[in-house]
Amino acid sequence: MGFSKMNDSEALLHLQAAELKILDAIASLCFKFNINWWLDGGTCLGAMRHGGFIPWDDDIDIGMMRSDYERFCELAPRELQSGFSLHNSRNTDSYAAMFSKVYMDGTRFENQEGRDAGSAMGIFVDIFPYDNLYVDAKLRARQIKTASSAQRLSYLYHSGSISVPHKGMLGEIEKAACVLLHGIEKLRCKDPHRYQNRFDSAVGDDRVGQISNECLTLAWPNMAPVSVDDIIPTSRAKFEGRSYPVPKSTESYLTTMYGDWRSIPAPEDRHTHLPLLIDFGDGHIWESGN
Repeated sequence: MGFSKMNDSEALLHLQAAELKILDAIASLCFKFNINWWLDGGTCLGAMRHGGFIPWDDDIDIGMMRSDYERFCELAPRELQSGFSLHNSRNTDSYAAMFSKVYMDGTRFENQEGRDAGSAMGIFVDIFPYDNLYVDAKLRARQIKTASSAQRLSYLYHSGSISVPHKGMLGEIEKAACVLLHGIEKLRCKDPHRYQNRFDSAVGDDRVGQISNECLTLAWPNMAPVSVDDIIPTSRAKFEGRSYPVPKSTESYLTTMYGDWRSIPAPEDRHTHLPLLIDFGDGHIWESGN
């Protein structure tokens, strides 16, 4: 088969189209088995503000409450349509995240972190589990700290190329520190499954403390907690001409996550995070810098 190279704009549109196919495979399984889910994060924002993808966005995120997430992970290996597969730290070597991805088989999505970790990813959709938080403030703080630490150390173990919060000299120092910490963690940890086990210990347990009606995606706890009643039962919204579930109180959910989510960012704040290489599996390849 001959290969056709693409420019950045072509690659973004082709990537979004592939992700929609993955999303539809997920939606089909969830409908069949009555699994609750919703468009999450920037995907939900895109649905409500743009009627589809944020024009410069290059991924799809969905959320599930923990019980639905675990059912999905149990069913997906045998029930996903042919051509798609579930991946997480429990079933895929060199996988660092504490959430799952559904890959489009026969494709490649290579970023620096994946190359460093020796992780061969396909084009994917992210699936984030949401967990109920403890009522007690100290238990809740420990819950979030334990989960965040497990996720951070897992990323450091698998790759020294970590996205850092700052640019310039400070950013370069942070990157160098990550490389150093990566080496230390590789020497210290003999079994990378310990990170998932540590993360799992943070999942709310009513034998430990009273569980609240507030939830958070502990794998990415960078927002204020959301009431489960603001999410479930879900409502519907249009996304790229299709109807998908979104949180029930979508405006409240998005305001909690983003503040003034209706405002369009300035051009300099619109970021597309294409990786190093995408092989779409259909004869089209995009590579950074080409």
